[in-house]
Amino acid sequence: MEPKKNVNQAIKDLQFVGKVIVIKRDSSPSSRSTQDDITGERDIYWHDLIKDQSSTCPTEVMEATDPLYILYTSGSTGKPKGVVHSHGGYMVGTYITLKWIFDLKSDDIYWCTADAGWVTGHSYIVYSPLINGITTFIYES
Repeated sequence: MEPKKNVNQAIKDLQFVGKVIVIKRDSSPSSRSTQDDITGERDIYWHDLIKDQSSTCPTEVMEATDPLYILYTSGSTGKPKGVVHSHGGYMVGTYITLKWIFDLKSDDIYWCTADAGWVTGHSYIVYSPLINGITTFIYES
């Protein structure tokens, strides 16, 4: 599996992609990016991007209808298709499903087995526990 090459293939025809942030998690072959994987001015290594940044960031006020993120399908039926989630709808939906379905209490520690790269993973590993004030345990293997 070559994640960076997969990303390059998936976005090759997308004119609106301005930058790609490349993260090297560890030294395993599956997370290594070589200089050959870096695409011109488009790709930026995460560590280069943040090295001179402040540790604080002011809150940006957003409208409920502002785009939160775009998640792309695998492209198994042709080209990948982007699905846009908005701040308000996504926040309310993930907040209430974690609260009502899982019935978590303030002293609970929550673990979701999904991959953080999938919509279920980043919804219920990161986003919803944060807005519900719940401690979440993250494990990746």
